[in-house]
Amino acid sequence: MVKKDLILDFSEYDVNNVVLDLAQIRSYNRQRFEMEQLTAVCFEDPERQVAVGYKDLSNDEFWVRGHMPGMPLLPGVVMCEIAAQLCSCYSQRYGLLGNNATLGFGGMNEVRFRGVVVPGQRLVVVCQAVKVRKGILITSRFQAFVERNLVGEGEILGVALPADSVITSAKPTP
Repeated sequence: MVKKDLILDFSEYDVNNVVLDLAQIRSYNRQRFEMEQLTAVCFEDPERQVAVGYKDLSNDEFWVRGHMPGMPLLPGVVMCEIAAQLCSCYSQRYGLLGNNATLGFGGMNEVRFRGVVVPGQRLVVVCQAVKVRKGILITSRFQAFVERNLVGEGEILGVALPADSVITSAKPTP
């Protein structure tokens, strides 16, 4: 990959410098249990609207047993979810949506998977908000790496979900 294509140069962040741990991420993201996909955030730059986070992949991931037996590969959709959770955490932390809205997954564009990711590896994701329509939509691009090798990239659309209506609609009906 050509250096100019990087959202952020590798020398600008240190994955050992945890900015937000799992407990802090939980204060911004609502995902829990097997849907919690972000281990830590290790870099933020509000001026450039860039964040870096990672997921440490273990043999205990919910997808390992079935995708694929004897050859566990991180599903691309889970890689996108990891990136989306980083984008969401950053957006919530810096109030990019405003109105106390929750960020929902609205779509993806130009997503490409460029390498294999397996348990035991650390997937590092770099995201950047590129277009913000306050209270409506956030467009972010992401790049995912394993040992500085690009394994995935694309664009994620985050849509504003009013928290009250999400919580109300999630209540079981009698």
